[in-house]
Amino acid sequence: MSGKQLIRVAHSPDSDDAFMFYALATEKIHTGGFDFAHELHDIESLNQAALEGRYEVSAVSIHAYAYVHERYALLNSGASMGEGYGPTVVSRTRMTPERLGEVEVAVPGEWTSARLALGLYRPGVAVRVVPFDQIIPAVASGMVEAGVIIHEGQLTYRDEGLAKVVDLGEWWKSETGLPLPLGGNAVRRDLGPEVLARLGTILAESIRFGLEHREEALNYALQFGRGLDEETGDRFVSMYVNERTLDYGEEGRRAVQLFLDRGHEAGLLPQRVTVEFVGA
Repeated sequence: MSGKQLIRVAHSPDSDDAFMFYALATEKIHTGGFDFAHELHDIESLNQAALEGRYEVSAVSIHAYAYVHERYALLNSGASMGEGYGPTVVSRTRMTPERLGEVEVAVPGEWTSARLALGLYRPGVAVRVVPFDQIIPAVASGMVEAGVIIHEGQLTYRDEGLAKVVDLGEWWKSETGLPLPLGGNAVRRDLGPEVLARLGTILAESIRFGLEHREEALNYALQFGRGLDEETGDRFVSMYVNERTLDYGEEGRRAVQLFLDRGHEAGLLPQRVTVEFVGA
């Protein structure tokens, strides 16, 4: 036993998260007296684990944060924001956005931000939960008429012969002028203010290291790219790991609060949540 405090850091096995945690996972930076253990799971599994408070630090959907805010705060670093782009509704044949109210739409999880954004865009839409990596096949096969795709599928769906119905990040930007908040790093409040601050500094440093050593971090991240070529992988990482990931900034924090406020006003969230940001 090292005697160091164990911090379980849970995140998705995707190239953008891998890029973000590259320096920490490969010990390129000092770990500040902690032992870090990395847990890799899909985002909806992480959302469900956060409901139980399973991990000290976890990637969560901003939608899910509304249900775990009493147990977790959001770190100032680690944001995944859609800057005029985001989860995209696709169909096998060209479909008008108005038709979404008439069909069943596959979503990648009940607590994902994609699900909340879809509900805000098309109130009352009928949904079916389908694992994120099965949504494109489900739409292509006709199992569902439309689906909301996340992760690298946002860049590859056309290769599968699918057509865009609406980009929810583009819609949100046109509605609010703000980026669409998708995911963040949540840290468990019971660790105490001092530990929360130290963890915030370390995780921000990991992101900064990746951005400053982009080529080596990208080479590492592409191992998690599910078949993405280097050019597409680089583009995908750039979409979701950038200066905004280092710090939400005033605009990003305002976007998170507004997203959850709109969810509550639409009856999609049970209560209004005041988001707390901590760390570096």
